[in-house]
Amino acid sequence: MSRMRTELPPHEADYWQPLPGGRVACGLCPHACRLDEGQRGLCRSRVNRGGRLWADSYGKVCALQADPVEKKPLYHFHPGARCFSLAAAGCNLACRNCQNWTLSQAAPDEVDFLPLQPADVARLAVENGCPLVAYTYTEPLTYFEYTRDCARACRSAGLRNVLVTAGYVNEEPLAGLLPCIDAANVDLKSFSDATYRAVSRARLFPVLRTLEQMRDAGIWVEVTRLLIPGMNDDEASVREMCRWLAAHGYADRPLHFSRFFPQYRLNDRQPTPLDTLLRTRDVAHECGLRYVYLGNVRLEGAADTVCPSCGVVLVRREGYRVAAGGFRGTCPHCGAAVPGCF
Repeated sequence: MSRMRTELPPHEADYWQPLPGGRVACGLCPHACRLDEGQRGLCRSRVNRGGRLWADSYGKVCALQADPVEKKPLYHFHPGARCFSLAAAGCNLACRNCQNWTLSQAAPDEVDFLPLQPADVARLAVENGCPLVAYTYTEPLTYFEYTRDCARACRSAGLRNVLVTAGYVNEEPLAGLLPCIDAANVDLKSFSDATYRAVSRARLFPVLRTLEQMRDAGIWVEVTRLLIPGMNDDEASVREMCRWLAAHGYADRPLHFSRFFPQYRLNDRQPTPLDTLLRTRDVAHECGLRYVYLGNVRLEGAADTVCPSCGVVLVRREGYRVAAGGFRGTCPHCGAAVPGCF
């Protein structure tokens, strides 16, 4: 993407309060940043100028491409559909293993961007034959106002909206966004608050609350857990997470275990062993989760959708190639219904 410097009108942020002395208090996420004049929040996307909080990433698209929806990953949401994917710079987490750190750990004006208004996003998605639009790659909740406005424009154009997020947001802003969102993949990085703090500069509870809030809003949600050796791959923690998911309405929602590869600031360990992935999948099944997938790895059947009643393969996947064979949510062999949007 070539570097653009077209002047965009400033966009004031939502969910903030003025403080004495020209400071502002951001209320978007649990970090609750208190910002002096000219200071940016931990997300780098929101800045205090003149005693007001501005959404500095609004309309500054730093990544734009058409993806298969499986790349999000979403496996039970319109398999094989094309997804118009976009991002603006910034993230309110600081994951040591971030694969998109050049964008997520930068301020909006520190990276190349293309200025696009929400109506432009909807138009381009239609022109590129994409029925889905995904807010992804960085953290779309940090460019909250742009995500919301794009989602509204895309909904008006008959498109479906997908949120790919770490889920670190306050309840009130999320409630204002969810009516425009059709599906989400939530990155549940650990089931330990200490690990969240050490690896991602965040906490666990707000993410669990996001999962509950999305469930209650009727959003189709799939969960991803990256397994980092020696950090969040112990069986006890995985079992605790899976039991929580099963007890909170996620037994029939896909869980994706993803293989770790060294990158960014986490280069002191090896990729996730295959045995760990396979054992973790078994643990999830033992805890009552019916649809468990393995990502970032080529293992036969690891990404296939299988009927939990009779074992018939319903959707075969090899990489991002999908063969659904006309499957539309009901097993042709035994008649069992498979939850999702097919």
